[in-house]
Amino acid sequence: MLDIKFFRENTDAVKAAVARKKFQVDWDAILALDAHRRSIISEAENAKAAQNAASKAMAPMPKGTPEFLAKVAELKTASAKVKELEKAAAEVDEQWRRLYLTIPNTPHESVPDGRTEADSREVSTWGDPAKLVAPQAVPHWDLPWFGTLVDFERGVKVTGAGFPFYVGDMARLVRSLIQFFLEEAHAAGYEEVLAPLLVNPTSATATGQLPDKEGQMYHAVADDLYLIPTAEVPVTNFFRDEIIPEEQLPVYRCGYTPCFRREAGSWGVHVRGLNRLHQFDKVELVKWVRPDTSFDELEKLRDDAGRLLQKLGLPYRVLLICAGDIGFPHAKQYDLEVWAGGQKRWLEVSSCSNFTDFQARRAGIRYRPKNGGKTEVLHTLNGSALGLPRVLAAILENNVQADGTVRIPDVLRKWYGGETIGTAKTQTS
Repeated sequence: MLDIKFFRENTDAVKAAVARKKFQVDWDAILALDAHRRSIISEAENAKAAQNAASKAMAPMPKGTPEFLAKVAELKTASAKVKELEKAAAEVDEQWRRLYLTIPNTPHESVPDGRTEADSREVSTWGDPAKLVAPQAVPHWDLPWFGTLVDFERGVKVTGAGFPFYVGDMARLVRSLIQFFLEEAHAAGYEEVLAPLLVNPTSATATGQLPDKEGQMYHAVADDLYLIPTAEVPVTNFFRDEIIPEEQLPVYRCGYTPCFRREAGSWGVHVRGLNRLHQFDKVELVKWVRPDTSFDELEKLRDDAGRLLQKLGLPYRVLLICAGDIGFPHAKQYDLEVWAGGQKRWLEVSSCSNFTDFQARRAGIRYRPKNGGKTEVLHTLNGSALGLPRVLAAILENNVQADGTVRIPDVLRKWYGGETIGTAKTQTS
């Protein structure tokens, strides 16, 4: 949510900034309702003042006198008017809030213009695919044994498309990746939390999923709860409606959760195999920081995610996402894309984002300055470290050996308990 005072004083600048993004906003309706809201609130406050004045004037009067009875009648009229105006003001305020919540965050000035991912800017790369990718790399779904260890058919039977079973060694490899991500996050100063997998609408609104991604989330209608699309939602809401002492900032948290996304409208070869699932595992990094440090914290967050790919030996690039392709609550966003040698394409495995004060205003999260004074709104950030399915796809594709098995990265072996996964090719004379 944008600062309403800033919006009123800089309406044209906000409209121009939002125009850089892909979202449509009914500015005329918002501005008209805001003017009506301010007018009716002012009228209600004036009526309340008149009610208080009548009550004060009546206090010293002898009861039962004509003057006293006249004031009683005046007070009843004023009281009824106050109730009527306060009810009307509350209704208008709710209408205005619903509309105001449709305004996305404004992109930071460092974010490039553009409308699609093709307009995003590559800012760094790591690793040489020619050296780090096996020459015999194939798409992971073409590994002869892949369908045995990642069973999509039985997942369809039990649930539907996009909900595979990980079996045997593959289940252990997934668990090894989760453990690796969490331990690396802990070493980088993030405290682990195990979060709920369902959230209420207030939580989804606080982080900006509502009103924006209703169609992409699974909704338990009977209980009005949403399956989380990312751990960002419950973890960020940990401090909702709370005040954090400045001495405790920055706060770093990490959390592993399964994530659930409907992925409506997705199809084609780019969603084949592990590239896009409806249920997937992810470790999320979340930060609550002082506003003057948030963009430096974003760079650190990006490095924390990238370091995982380096330790896994996976080539990757970092994109600064253009204004027209960043999300609803985002002010600035980096995507980390890993090179999948079999598919010969980049796969996004992490988004690292600064939401500035947008989520914190919606969530009511503030901090109390250590030198005293009124509370202030802090900034929130989050990043994937990392999303598992595409990291797993890159490991399987890039590390295929001549015998058809896949080499397990060294950093995972203490949890995985072996050096390879898959079945060697049958040798024939």
